[in-house]
Amino acid sequence: MNRLTLLLLTSLAPISWGTTYLVTTEMLPAGHPLLAGLLRSLPAGLVALGLGRALPPRGWWLKSLALGILNIGAFFPLLFLAAERLPGGVAAAVAGVQPLIILCLGALVLRDRIRPLTAAAAAVGAGGVALVVLGPAAELDPVGIIAAVGGVTATALGMILTKRWGRPAGVGPVAYAGWQLTAGGLFLLPLTLVFEGFPPSIDGGAILGYLWLGAVGGLIAYTLWFRGIQELPVIAPGLLALLSPVVATTLGTLLAGETFTPVQALGLSLVLSALVTGQLAALRKPRREVAPSTRGPLAAARR
Repeated sequence: MNRLTLLLLTSLAPISWGTTYLVTTEMLPAGHPLLAGLLRSLPAGLVALGLGRALPPRGWWLKSLALGILNIGAFFPLLFLAAERLPGGVAAAVAGVQPLIILCLGALVLRDRIRPLTAAAAAVGAGGVALVVLGPAAELDPVGIIAAVGGVTATALGMILTKRWGRPAGVGPVAYAGWQLTAGGLFLLPLTLVFEGFPPSIDGGAILGYLWLGAVGGLIAYTLWFRGIQELPVIAPGLLALLSPVVATTLGTLLAGETFTPVQALGLSLVLSALVTGQLAALRKPRREVAPSTRGPLAAARR
């Protein structure tokens, strides 16, 4: 599979996650972010385990637990809390700071060199996000903003560790996603039972919402996402997270009646420009220096 195809498939994950905010506010019972995270992760994880038919090998149980908590168990409830307390575009747009976090963590943990063009794209994307968030119609609930930032920070660290640890030989992406979804769901199960419980009733719309979030936003999206993290430069999927605010803001404007201002339009334009520029920079292969012995006698003599 070439890099462009892999990039396009990986992009389907943040595109699907951009629908999370609309589904949460319009279809799910309010006040149950832990339950939403649980129902999005655990059933999908168990299905993935059944399809992948592989449990974590020795030495991978703690890694799977750590990745499951960061990518799923901590991220999901913070995501749903932000979705409940912020307009869709604002909640998703906070994900725009994630590329900057990934650049810093990648340099510290993976020893990745920060390319100036990639860093500039991440900064422009964050600036575009700020314009979207700070639109005059935006309701900047402090708890919602903290939850959104905390969520993207947790999953940014999860992405870095996913890249660092890789995937065990012979294990497919479905099983690998299943480990993390199941670990995250099991982490959320006791928290949900203790602090939230179940709502008095769940109607048909909520059931459809949970199915969409679990099947598309959970099983399918994370299978594509984790494969992309492992096979692409880590900043490439990090920048793809910018697609989430674009989708969420568009859906919020078209279907939820949210206000879309010229300032926010400028912000989204910057986000899209940063996304394209950053991907080109991230996927560009570094130039190799040719060894002196292969340059020929004349070239060698000039050195």
